Amino acid sequence: MAIFRRGWVRTLLLIAALAALFFATRLTNLTKLPIFTDEAIYIRWSQIGSRDANWRFISLVDGKQPLFTWIMMVLLRFIHDPLYAGRLVSVFAGVATTIGLWVTTYELFKRKKVAYIASFLYMLIPFGLMYDRMALYDSLSGALSIWSLFFAVLLVRYVRLDSALLLGISLGLGMLNKTSAYLGLYMLPATLLLFNWTKERRVKRLLTWVGLALLAAVISQALYSVLRLSPLFAMIGQKDTVFIYSFREWLTHPFNFLFGNIRGLFDWAIRYLTWPLFTAALLSGISLWKWPREKLLLLVWWFAPFFALALTGRVLYPRFILFMVLPLMILAALFISWVIERFKDSIWKWVVVFVLFFGSLYTDYYIITNPLYAPIPDADAGQYIDNWPSGWGIPEINTFFSEQAEKGKVSIYTDGTFGLLPYAIEIYLVDNPSVKIYGIYPMPKDMPEEIAKDAQDHPTYIVFNQIQNPSSSWPLQKIAEYQKGNRTDVHMRLYQVISPAGKL
Repeated sequence: MAIFRRGWVRTLLLIAALAALFFATRLTNLTKLPIFTDEAIYIRWSQIGSRDANWRFISLVDGKQPLFTWIMMVLLRFIHDPLYAGRLVSVFAGVATTIGLWVTTYELFKRKKVAYIASFLYMLIPFGLMYDRMALYDSLSGALSIWSLFFAVLLVRYVRLDSALLLGISLGLGMLNKTSAYLGLYMLPATLLLFNWTKERRVKRLLTWVGLALLAAVISQALYSVLRLSPLFAMIGQKDTVFIYSFREWLTHPFNFLFGNIRGLFDWAIRYLTWPLFTAALLSGISLWKWPREKLLLLVWWFAPFFALALTGRVLYPRFILFMVLPLMILAALFISWVIERFKDSIWKWVVVFVLFFGSLYTDYYIITNPLYAPIPDADAGQYIDNWPSGWGIPEINTFFSEQAEKGKVSIYTDGTFGLLPYAIEIYLVDNPSVKIYGIYPMPKDMPEEIAKDAQDHPTYIVFNQIQNPSSSWPLQKIAEYQKGNRTDVHMRLYQVISPAGKL
């Protein structure tokens, strides 16, 4: 009994240590990276939906499924800072991913050490860290994807009704979050790699599996059909074609973009996983003399959607592949476990472990402490740090407007009606009765009369983000400018409108 208790104590201490590490890496400086355009959109949608039940499906206006915003709507009721609330959804999704990796790894290989290493790897890889700290859909997509894999493995191994029900729910929730969750449904036949073909009554069990898999598909579609309650449901299909070629379009150039896309996807995967861990995962995957079926399944679960995206992708971003690379964490964990066992009493064990983790730790340090210098893929650095979609200057501008609003009425005009501006200002100041916020697009050559009238009556400001050089005909005085990340040629600029009388 004492041994049993000691085993539980060690387990609890290990879980506590992993939990502390997870929340330390996710919550430290959570809002240090400025708000990104898509984050501002999703947070603003969630604000509107949380206050008016008629707008619970507001994300469908832009063809986005609503699950992520629904969860955020709940948190916004309890957390004052909208950006923190939005990013906290992804933090919680990261918790679900970490647990999902543990249970999936253990179910596949029945080795707790490998399961703990897989969860630990997810905490440390820059990919997981980056997106668990942003108010974007992709961390939640990863969580639902790994749980769908877990329930799919349970279904094919044990052919049970409860597994089918849970699989249907996880797939359905994934589809309510992002269209890419359909891949989990399409790849269900691949789990037959784990089917026990030697057991008695295999034909009956196979037919039962087919029936239960169809039941899971029906449940997932029943959940997804909730979106049909909105007249905006058709917008999802339209939005998907922005990023993925329709079948008819793809037939006109089936392989024209495949090699360029796949090079980009591999580059992003390697940069975010780091070369040592990516290599470790592949070496583990091709060593098929042990657990061949389990490893083949993980390779298929990674590469099939990876290749499909490369084949059909029109507009791609690194975040699209986060959920795809999660199986590689399990394969890399197997390699690390083998290294620890193979070099158990040798210093080489620590040398190999250091090489495997150094790149991740280096990148993680900058993501947490100074994202300006984080060595992440250029496609993400451009969006989140160095170009117009990044929100450098937003905190300072919102603070300035809050202080001005304490003195009296303020009008704020922004360069743009959708996206970073005006949403990044609205999410903080929309409830302030002294503040009026208007977006303008396109910007006219001459100042609109309404702005001039506001400037005569009270302080009026314009924030430029995409437009770097406002029209010289506008009577403006620059108040401040904020450099976008590491670029000296891209700024967010705050101007005050000079009234016709020449007074500010």
